[in-house]
Amino acid sequence: MEPVEVIRGDGPVVLGMPHTGTYVPADIRRCLNERGRGLSDTDWHIHDLYDGLLPGVTVVRATFHRYVIDANRDPSGASLYPGQNTTGLVPMTDFDGLDIWDTPPTEADIAARKHAFHTPYHAALEAELQRVQAAHGVTVLYDCHSIRSRIPFLFEGLLPDFNIGTNNGTTCDDKIASAVAEVCDAADGFSSVTNGRFKGGRTTRHHGRPDTGRHAIQMELAQSTYMEEMPPWTYRRDRAETIRPHLQTILTRIDQLAREGELA
Repeated sequence: MEPVEVIRGDGPVVLGMPHTGTYVPADIRRCLNERGRGLSDTDWHIHDLYDGLLPGVTVVRATFHRYVIDANRDPSGASLYPGQNTTGLVPMTDFDGLDIWDTPPTEADIAARKHAFHTPYHAALEAELQRVQAAHGVTVLYDCHSIRSRIPFLFEGLLPDFNIGTNNGTTCDDKIASAVAEVCDAADGFSSVTNGRFKGGRTTRHHGRPDTGRHAIQMELAQSTYMEEMPPWTYRRDRAETIRPHLQTILTRIDQLAREGELA
């Protein structure tokens, strides 16, 4: 299986999807324990949730699971959130802090996975961002994520529904962050936060360079907004149809800002 799927559009917005993939090569799957083989930390159904929301959007989606290697982590292995519980480039535990391997990967294994999966994903993303920026002068990477709303190992209490990440305002023009926050704040029945527990991962921080006309923003959704947060991780169309209009408004506003020359 190819490590990356790309759907090319002619608009200025690119959707990154580093965590929706569920492919695990057979030799790696044999090394996972029963808990690991459950793939519980998938960003389930995100590609379905965003499907059809913005005409002309480009999508770059990893097909491999984050337990193979996490495309949204620094390839050096440096922590995104020093001093806080998190998972690494190749997670040794799941989001509950429990072991997922019978046979943990070696340094050589991790290096091979970087070459086979991590590097191709970011190369594909970089190529699409360059293509889109060449056509429009600017581009906006909107990185699509989701996570269970309650995970005591990672954060206290209930996660807000919309979690906007710009690495404390460094990865995109303030107009983008403000437009996204405005939609989320006005979404009746939903909660939101900007640069709370999730400030943006490797994708947002690495590819977001607003001084060069390349902007990036991460959206981490609480999975309770569109699915069941337990196996078999069922997509709840009724819930999805409640949140999708807000996501559509977010993407439309970002697209308009880019097309109308509102971004630096």
